[in-house]
Amino acid sequence: MALGRRYWTLWASSAFANLGDGVFQIAVALIAVDLTRSPGLVAGVALANKLPWLFLALPAGALADRVDRRVTMLWANVGRVALLAGLALASAADVATIALLYGVSLGLGIAEVLFDTSSQTLMPAVVDKPDLSRANGRLFAAELVMNQFVGPPLGGYLMAVSAAVAVGVSAGTYVAALVGLLALGGTYRTARSGPRARLRTDIAEGVRYLMRHRLLRTLGWLLGAQNLLANAGAAVFVLYATSDSYGLGLSEGGVGLLFTVMAIGGVAGSFVGAPLERRLGRSGVLSLCVACNAVAWLIPAVSRNVVVVALGFVLTGTAAMWNVVTVSLRQRVIPDELLGRVNSAYRLLGWGSLPIGAAVGGLVGELLSVRAVFLLSAVLLLLLLVPLRRVVTDAAIVAAEAEAEAATAASV
Repeated sequence: MALGRRYWTLWASSAFANLGDGVFQIAVALIAVDLTRSPGLVAGVALANKLPWLFLALPAGALADRVDRRVTMLWANVGRVALLAGLALASAADVATIALLYGVSLGLGIAEVLFDTSSQTLMPAVVDKPDLSRANGRLFAAELVMNQFVGPPLGGYLMAVSAAVAVGVSAGTYVAALVGLLALGGTYRTARSGPRARLRTDIAEGVRYLMRHRLLRTLGWLLGAQNLLANAGAAVFVLYATSDSYGLGLSEGGVGLLFTVMAIGGVAGSFVGAPLERRLGRSGVLSLCVACNAVAWLIPAVSRNVVVVALGFVLTGTAAMWNVVTVSLRQRVIPDELLGRVNSAYRLLGWGSLPIGAAVGGLVGELLSVRAVFLLSAVLLLLLLVPLRRVVTDAAIVAAEAEAEAATAASV
């Protein structure tokens, strides 16, 4: 069955936005390394970018259930364009500082929270529920191709020209994403009955739903632990990639190409996830994702061979399979009138750990070494398999979906 014009318009807008993300993530890391070689200060850029998930995730979810989700996404992209245009001008004038990078990264993080929370809650209004896995798979494939396959090498090559050009191109892609959202049209405000509750009451309702749902709650904690450990390594990885003494000694373009390799596994994961799900079950796919990520971080802890490291990072692309399984599950199980708030509570667990991970990576890198960060991440990721296999079973997933279908039928 065709996914329809609205879906592909949203798909194109997301693809452009993720291209901008891919260009900027390399640009900002390389700008930071040009300004300082301190692991703590470099990791601070990543911390600033992910910090809004700690203080804004819950209000963003309540907002997504109150206002038009597409309008929120539009304004988030307007903010992204303005911030990046300012950084491009500062870079062109050679007045960019580490403090400015922190400020821009924080602002982009705020926009990311608002945009992503609204985006995930908008999907069920664009495609039918039976098509959610297929629609999310296609969307995640586009995000990975642009964010990790096209964006990083492009960002590396543009940085070789100048930081202003790299940041300016990133801003231009968000303009294209804005155009796509304008073309999407329509109203995407969820229908709610009764008087409007206070914002605090709305937030509490979403948190209570998640905390009472054992399966979703466990998946949220597991995602948070994975993101903490992965971001600890990612926050200092550019130092390892560019170092001649203890790392790979790559150029700016080489760093971009290395990040591109991660997308290969991600694109494959988006399309082979369904066949693997039939063979391994959804719980088996999730376990495979965690194991692959652990191996991927173990390799740079023990090797300086760029080919081996690159091949290892192909495994990180299996995160696409985790996203397809868990996001589709949430969209099927959570009632639409609660979707924004429960998603935001879930992402507070899952993404609120990102700034903590960046701080841990910077601290361990300063006290021990950058490669010690990778080893710590790999070992602790493997330990997550224990609670995952005990709680997140295929039977628990099927039971949660059946309960949601029964509740929907009873309310009609």
